[in-house]
Amino acid sequence: MDNSILRLPAEQLFEEELNALIKAETDPIPAGWRMSPRSVKTYICGGKVGKTAITPKYIGHERLVEIAIATLVTDRALLLIGEPGTAKSWLSEHLTAAINGNSSRVIQGTAGTTEEQIRYSWNYAMLIANGPSEAAMLKSPVFTAMEVGAIARIEEISRCASEVQDTLISLLSEKRISVPELSLEVPAKKGFSIIATANTRDRGVNDMSAALKRRFNIVVLPAPETLEEEMDIVKTRVEQLSGSLDLNAALPKDAVIEKICTIFRELRAGETLDKKQKVKAPAGVLSTAEAISLLCNSMALAGSFGSGDISDDDIAAGLQGAVVKEDKDTVAWKEYLENIMKKRGSEWSGLYKACRELNE
Repeated sequence: MDNSILRLPAEQLFEEELNALIKAETDPIPAGWRMSPRSVKTYICGGKVGKTAITPKYIGHERLVEIAIATLVTDRALLLIGEPGTAKSWLSEHLTAAINGNSSRVIQGTAGTTEEQIRYSWNYAMLIANGPSEAAMLKSPVFTAMEVGAIARIEEISRCASEVQDTLISLLSEKRISVPELSLEVPAKKGFSIIATANTRDRGVNDMSAALKRRFNIVVLPAPETLEEEMDIVKTRVEQLSGSLDLNAALPKDAVIEKICTIFRELRAGETLDKKQKVKAPAGVLSTAEAISLLCNSMALAGSFGSGDISDDDIAAGLQGAVVKEDKDTVAWKEYLENIMKKRGSEWSGLYKACRELNE
């Protein structure tokens, strides 16, 4: 494993686990897959194969994972929908890594994504010099996936313009790409599918048409149901991320993770965990992914400018940026500090004072 790479793809990061599952496979393997659906679930949800422990990649409803995997066995595409930070992209990447061993066939949906990025484009120097040819063609990840019978990923599909989204309708219906310039049609091989993700906070930006939605089997990924579940997700991901970054700091203690997750859950819900007091919710999402990022940033502060152990000042700096995204969020955050955090006793007093100093 190359430790100089900032972010390794899932198939390299968890290569040992994937190889162990492939080696121990006894169930039928679908065309184009490297392992059976049952083994894919073990890789995603965790377990053990022989002497190799399989770490859980997704912590949540296992039935949703089964539905997602079963969808990819059929000829239907998969659409993962959820709030920011519900592990849509994370699950998409790991499903593709387990099934194909290549999670890099990905299109990042943005307002600037074009139809050519979904289908194919041309090397215009070669096109002008020699005319249309396969050598001059620049194939998209979807095109390549169809050729080899693999899965392509489209992230944030609702960020793409409607006409770009509709390019997928014929691809998912006919399972082939036409290249009129070469009088060529490329049929999809068995194993081809698409995993798309969509953010519920982007609803209305470029909402998917009913015709396109019918081509997908939709799986909604919920936010973590309990504080303990969210803490487990945050702890696991922080450990994984810190292992690939030179943060020079100790991992956050459970008490620190609990405080962050408690604050995020209460501000998201607009009430305290015991449901006894209402709080003003800020404009931001305050997702689980942001909690993970906050703790990693706190570790970086502690390792670079502190003792190596996360302090209340390190956490407060991250909280300020995570919660206060607009001017009106400052009022909501100050009210939370004075009405909730201040009254929670000595265990919270250090964090309260550090946060209050930043607000003054």
